[in-house]
Amino acid sequence: MAMSQEHKDALARGRKEARAIASYLDSLGPRKRGRPVTEASIQKRLEATRQSIRSEHNSLRRVELVQRRLDLERQLSALGDKDDRDALEKQFIRYARSYSERKSISRAAWREAGVPASVLQAAGIKR
Repeated sequence: MAMSQEHKDALARGRKEARAIASYLDSLGPRKRGRPVTEASIQKRLEATRQSIRSEHNSLRRVELVQRRLDLERQLSALGDKDDRDALEKQFIRYARSYSERKSISRAAWREAGVPASVLQAAGIKR
């Protein structure tokens, strides 16, 4: 039995919504407790790491510090991708309500996944 065009369109819409939702959630990064990571805090740690590299005499420890510096630089670069995250957030806001209704996803689940309350409010997902 062949699928109707309406069914095919609904499946395509669902895939498009799921990609938008997943991309936004991925952009939020892993959910961690504690202080939020800011550009200033990364810059401070990066400068301290650079100073440690210059003064470190143990070659193995210096390699570990170089890796830490590279990780911090990558983290700083990811924070700089704000335009990308803004676009992903707009797509999330566009699709989150219908996706939530279709998949029975609660506001609490989105919050626990790291979605800010203001984004959920903009998407029309209420308590």
